[in-house]
Amino acid sequence: MNDILKPSRRGFLIGSGSLAIALLASGGAGILRNNAQAASATQNVNAWVTIHADDSVTIRFASTEMGQGVMTSLPMIVAEELDADWSRVKVEQINQGPLETYGNPQTGGILFTAGSSSIEGYYDRLRLAGATARRILMQAAASHWNVALAEVTTGPGMVIHAPTSQRLRYGEIASLPTLPENVPAATEADLKPRSEWRIIGTDQDRRDIPGKTRGETVYSIDVRLPGMVYAAQILAPVEGETPVNIDDANARAIPGVVDVIALKNSVAVLAESFETAMAAREQVSVSWSETSRFRNADSQQELADIRAAAENLEREAVTWSSRGDATAILAQNSAQTVSATYMTEHVYHAQMEPLCAIANVDDDEKGAEVWLGTQSQTLSIVAAAQTLGTKPDRIRFNAMQMGGGFGRRTFFARDILSDAIILSRQIKRPVKLIWTREDDVKNSWLRPATAHHMTALLDDKGDVRAFRHRVASPSIFEFAAPQRWENAKGRDLLVMEGTESSDYDIPDLIAENVLMERQSRVSAWRGIGWGINCYARECFIDELASAAGKDPVTFRRRLLAKSPRGLAALNEVIRMSEFGKVPEGRAHGLAFAGYKATIGAGVAEVSIDPESGFVKVHKFWAAVDPGITIHPKNCEAQVEGGIIFGLSGLMRERITFSNGEIDQNNFYDYEPMRINAIPEIAVNIIDSGAAPSGAGEIGIPMTGGAVANAVRALTGQKLQHMPFAIETA
Repeated sequence: MNDILKPSRRGFLIGSGSLAIALLASGGAGILRNNAQAASATQNVNAWVTIHADDSVTIRFASTEMGQGVMTSLPMIVAEELDADWSRVKVEQINQGPLETYGNPQTGGILFTAGSSSIEGYYDRLRLAGATARRILMQAAASHWNVALAEVTTGPGMVIHAPTSQRLRYGEIASLPTLPENVPAATEADLKPRSEWRIIGTDQDRRDIPGKTRGETVYSIDVRLPGMVYAAQILAPVEGETPVNIDDANARAIPGVVDVIALKNSVAVLAESFETAMAAREQVSVSWSETSRFRNADSQQELADIRAAAENLEREAVTWSSRGDATAILAQNSAQTVSATYMTEHVYHAQMEPLCAIANVDDDEKGAEVWLGTQSQTLSIVAAAQTLGTKPDRIRFNAMQMGGGFGRRTFFARDILSDAIILSRQIKRPVKLIWTREDDVKNSWLRPATAHHMTALLDDKGDVRAFRHRVASPSIFEFAAPQRWENAKGRDLLVMEGTESSDYDIPDLIAENVLMERQSRVSAWRGIGWGINCYARECFIDELASAAGKDPVTFRRRLLAKSPRGLAALNEVIRMSEFGKVPEGRAHGLAFAGYKATIGAGVAEVSIDPESGFVKVHKFWAAVDPGITIHPKNCEAQVEGGIIFGLSGLMRERITFSNGEIDQNNFYDYEPMRINAIPEIAVNIIDSGAAPSGAGEIGIPMTGGAVANAVRALTGQKLQHMPFAIETA
């Protein structure tokens, strides 16, 4: 039975004749009209869709935009079911609101943009939102014409009554003097069949690109407020240390310096301009405590420790995934097993926009307005409220577009935003706190180093009988999201996802995690666990194929025999690349990869410079099945970006630290891939008709194995340590 909502009226004081339509968590629908009568109503309903008298339509989106295109793809879903005229659609970021309405079910029901979860998480909800809005408009028009609802249809931006040739534009309906009050909730039966789609699956222009191209997009670093001061920080050189003695006399003597303030793990210099704050920062001398346990942290020692832990089968491990009895089978047949260990080092997110937060604390110090480029409105609002010791509803939040995220902007608000709020409260002025690139590198939250000890048993036919994927790594959740770690029972999906190898037909498999004590700040990195886990597995699969006397394609086809989507992706990339047909001096490498519900396979074509020994990736092909594709060209672009990101991480990028201090400083010694090293990339999107999933990260998991396997095919060298010892040309 459909829920029915009889909403009271509350004004959206935007302009006369606007009509806002909300899909409620209960499944009901609410109508919000802007008129004088509305102002006296008390019901607070938040809308996904607003129809304006000028026929424009505002569609709101909940995920934050960081270059992945959600401010286009998510509204496209609503617009499709609304039957909107896309040329009349405007989009609007949701800054905050009730989580039962706006939270992403794929991220624990909060406003959180990560893990390529936006399309998968919001798809059903947004389709129903659009269908509900369309149904309300149809009912309003039918009532106005005094005809049966079953007789009306919709076209782009209008309701049509074909028997009488009457039409009402959506803007005209928004201006009608009366609207229906009993609004039935849309159900799956009200959704358009795919054959009638005209927006989903088309290549609409991205809404964020014109502003970025013209320099009009406002990032957090662009925000200017009356009376605002700028803050630069001297951050503790080692995690956990605090300032002991501060000599700031020379800094305070510089004209324009407002204050120098000691915080828990830093000293902040506040000035009327950022240039003045930076100059004054150089004049401050700080001595630090020397009690942090991280004073002894050394990245090379950590690598040795995690390798030893992964290879020590007596060491306790947490089971992530298990089917059959791989442990017993491998123990009974240890003489016939194949084993290898793969290593990955720490990497930095390297997002182009440095971190920045703006805070303006209220006079009563119990509320604030803040501006932040963040992957989670919810976590940022909570961090702000906790800093002030207040309730989240006292925080007025502005979610800004971001110049890249890649996981760096997920949980970080507890650092930079909290500090900006503390500073604003103390000086009673708005504060913009900016981290330089060096600040961010030296205090980065890293993808953790990992060791992967792989063991497998081949049967008499050369098929994989039993398989163990044993990962040694610190937990990301324990540091970055302790509230989730409390109930995780030692299972960290940010480290372990991908080790389950569910598309491969391996009857007995165990994936387990040896938990290590962290030696640095750690965080999810683009591709999360899938990137590093698929690298190790796919290299090992090639080794198993060699041990079985089979070629890597045939070997994988047998493993994917029960995965139609996986086999289709593999076959497609083999076709695209003409696998094995390479110019002299080059070789192909293959990797199958998944990312949650998305399936992919990649092929790399590489060569080795005989004089320098550098490896060059000339071409990379990818076949990807993300299910139903909302925005095809953008999907391809995200896969291409993921491939470049993955290649850069596996070839060049590396963070090291000694005595608790990160050794790198900026892009001159932490070097992402340069444009002249980017290969030709070809991406084919496979339309399997499966439920939609994300495509922003699938490019990463296929790169490591494909490149390593190509180098092995060309030279016989096994690249078992990422970043690879051979550098790109």
